[in-house]
Amino acid sequence: MSEYVARKTHNSRLPPEVNRILFVRNLPFSITAEELYAIFGKYGAIFQIRLGDKDKDTRGTAFVVYEDIYDAKAAVDHLSGFNVGGRYLIVLYYQPSKFEKRAQQEEKEKDLIELRKRVQQHKAQVGKS
Repeated sequence: MSEYVARKTHNSRLPPEVNRILFVRNLPFSITAEELYAIFGKYGAIFQIRLGDKDKDTRGTAFVVYEDIYDAKAAVDHLSGFNVGGRYLIVLYYQPSKFEKRAQQEEKEKDLIELRKRVQQHKAQVGKS
């Protein structure tokens, strides 16, 4: 308990992007949740790990949720660039606004593709007339 209190008072000011949810990229596709627990569990108590799907574009990614924000910070500090299965991990703090912007950008790109298809169809119909 005294170690926790000392750690908290030592680093009482954390950057605003620091939170207890980490986003991990560049994982080997064959890694299991148990292996992630073994790697990330060295830095503190883990609340939850969510691995990306094996067959989708979330493959090779995971979310790691720590019980304590200071444990999450220690994991980012020590595991960014860590070699696992011949791949170097990219460990970031989860920032919902960035994920939301990315989803909005993907939606705009889909809308643009659909609009281009409609324009092409319209041009083909006008050309036949």
